[in-house]
Amino acid sequence: MEKYPIYTEINNCRDCYRCVRHCPVKAIQIKDAHAVIIYDRCTFCGTCVNECPNSVKVIRNDTDRVRMAFLSKRKVIVSLAPSYVSEFRGYEDNFVRALYRLGFHAVSETAIGAALVSQALDIYMEKHGSAPFISTACPSVVQLVRKYFPKDIKALAPVPSPLQTHSAYLRKLYGNDIVIVFIGPCIAKKVEADEHPGYPDISLTFREVREWLAEENIDLENIDTGIPIDFVPAKAGKAAIYPIENGQIETSKIWEGRFVEQSALSVSGVTRVMSSLMGTHTNDFLEALNCDGGCISGPGTSHDDSAVVRKKAVASYVLERMNEPDVFDGDEEFAREVYEKGYGILGADFPAPTGLSSSDYSEEEVRGALARLGKTKPEDELNCGGCGYPTCRDMAKALLAGLAETEMCVTKMRKDAETKVDILLSTIPHGVVIVDSDLAIAECNKRFIKIFEDYPDEFLDSEGLRSFHGYPVSAFVPFEEKFREQFYMNKPQQYRFRHGGKIYRITFFLVENKALLGAMFEDITTPSVRREAVIEKAEEVIRKSMTSVQQIAALLGDNAAETEIMLNSIIEEFNVNNSEAGEDGLMAEGGGEI
Repeated sequence: MEKYPIYTEINNCRDCYRCVRHCPVKAIQIKDAHAVIIYDRCTFCGTCVNECPNSVKVIRNDTDRVRMAFLSKRKVIVSLAPSYVSEFRGYEDNFVRALYRLGFHAVSETAIGAALVSQALDIYMEKHGSAPFISTACPSVVQLVRKYFPKDIKALAPVPSPLQTHSAYLRKLYGNDIVIVFIGPCIAKKVEADEHPGYPDISLTFREVREWLAEENIDLENIDTGIPIDFVPAKAGKAAIYPIENGQIETSKIWEGRFVEQSALSVSGVTRVMSSLMGTHTNDFLEALNCDGGCISGPGTSHDDSAVVRKKAVASYVLERMNEPDVFDGDEEFAREVYEKGYGILGADFPAPTGLSSSDYSEEEVRGALARLGKTKPEDELNCGGCGYPTCRDMAKALLAGLAETEMCVTKMRKDAETKVDILLSTIPHGVVIVDSDLAIAECNKRFIKIFEDYPDEFLDSEGLRSFHGYPVSAFVPFEEKFREQFYMNKPQQYRFRHGGKIYRITFFLVENKALLGAMFEDITTPSVRREAVIEKAEEVIRKSMTSVQQIAALLGDNAAETEIMLNSIIEEFNVNNSEAGEDGLMAEGGGEI
């Protein structure tokens, strides 16, 4: 079992930096081109899980721990998040039946704990007239405050989360010899289980339970409807609306039903929550939920439909519940205990700041890091966000903190690549041109330009050569149709080309299939001069030998004719000037006019 609720499958991690880009607190470290979660900084919001295109940000699977709990013979009770009605719409009852099929002893609703939390806060407000708190219903928000807004730690509500309160209530009702398993949409609930064992013992996401049902071949459409649907100690009532934004406020008996409520405000979505916490906290109650729209959009859900559909499913289900008898409506005695003891009902202390250190770097250090990224002037700071950080300076600070690598900078890598290409092309002793599928020049070197145009050398520096990018290759070569043909060749070919009194061997090569094609122009004029010398020698041998050959023909027989044929073939092979191709002619390598 992995230690932390979220981890990275390193082998399949690609350096796309999407998780860095979307992580609201930048709790991702790029190490050896892989994105690794920094757990001391992580709030376990699950954004990286949702955003990872390769699905390598993985939620720890704890179903085996539940199976082990079944073997312990202790009663295993589910604390079921109220958002199950949005996750399993149309199969709400069958999902509860499926939990009993899996082997759970009983099912209870986490919304009972939510009702007790609201009841405890109502008691507080009755005594103090206001509740200047940040809700603790969302464990990811609690992590956010502890790690990034420690000044607001005392503003956290003095009561545990609904899940923790529910777990404490179940232990009061059924004793400590039980195992409590939370099932819901949240990854951060696993942190609650890890940090406060027993409140609950284990936490599963809806995704994990779906996989478990599939492994057990339990189909929600065809499950035995004879399995009774029982909730202990009772069905949850209005507090089942907690998983949608403003749900906690509506559950309060003091705030409910008000047309406009100014002393209790709701905000959802981690970006909006962070912007709210950056301001000065007021005497208002702030219901802060990490996920947009509330828990119905949690990272442990299937995300198979819109938040609107999910919200309506929860609201409709709660309205139906309100018309049913014997729904849970609170427990005055236990709620007062929650109010008085707070986290003491868990045997724990009030949440404390984690002491996350923040580094302040001098301007000199930042500029040094920017220089490592190839940014020495203000105009170099494009702030493109390709690295995952909003600005180049943020990226530089991450580099100083060891969270980032220089290879993450897209503009730096592009410039480095261009520099390497320029160096490579400038050192190749032949003319080289690379064209795109429209036969426009993408790259070329000075030697290619000089073959066709007599530009001054000082003009053909790196900037000058870039000015030819986008030019049609036909502006230089008289056989652009051959370039087009090569895009569709399984194996690009070679040709000989006569131009300006010289002979060039042209070698085509694919850079990117059907996208980029290269051609190298190799001057073979000097070797052809040596060929002319061979031709002259061969002709001289034939001329001087023929008289002697005729005299001893009787002795040599057919060998004389074979010698003449051989020498003439040498002449034919080497005599490029015997080609019928005129000036600027193109011939296939190995002979033959094109």
